[in-house]
Amino acid sequence: MNKPLILVVEDDGTVRNLITTTLKSNDYRFLTAPDGESAIGAASTRQPDIVLLDLGLPDMDGVEVISRIRSWSQMPIIVISARSEDADKISALDAGADDYLTKPFSVAELLARLRVTQRRLAALESKNGESVFRNGSLTIDYGAGCAYMNDVPLKLTPTEYKLLCLLAKDVGKVLTHTYLTDKIWGSSWESDMASLRVHMATLRKKIETDPDTQYIQTHIGIGYRMLKI
Repeated sequence: MNKPLILVVEDDGTVRNLITTTLKSNDYRFLTAPDGESAIGAASTRQPDIVLLDLGLPDMDGVEVISRIRSWSQMPIIVISARSEDADKISALDAGADDYLTKPFSVAELLARLRVTQRRLAALESKNGESVFRNGSLTIDYGAGCAYMNDVPLKLTPTEYKLLCLLAKDVGKVLTHTYLTDKIWGSSWESDMASLRVHMATLRKKIETDPDTQYIQTHIGIGYRMLKI
């Protein structure tokens, strides 16, 4: 598996050096950006595979960076921020971030998150030639890596798309919180559970546009299930 190109967006030199040293020692390719505008420029011109993004940037909020990148790309974005309030996490995840690490963070956990994201990228690429899934007005074209409602493309983040595929693969079966977080992030930390709830809520808003049709059923304290329409 080839190492991905990682864009590190961090204005704090100490933290940036810690991240880049970690990446270098693990043979990752990387480039850096000290602020939002240079990050957006690097993301558009260099097309990195993964973005590691601080929210407290000198020229703009990191959430704006997420929103602007999401307007044209679905590249995975992992937030690394000192902001630990749920409202900040929800704001970043709603904007399109795929994962959220709170400073101070464990280097081992950062590497684990990168490995999971890398596996997810490889899994999406390997789906070429697979079948098309249909359930009611929902269609998932695994080969193209796209999903549609009434033949209209859905604007899903990579994490939302992965969740949708996991639920579709076992349509009618309840998938536990632990199973889903393990598949998405490779762990089941409390922060993963909170992220799962946010991603699931945004996914449901995008696919359950008809108030009379429910695709995803919540099993409180257990997990989620895709209903057969």
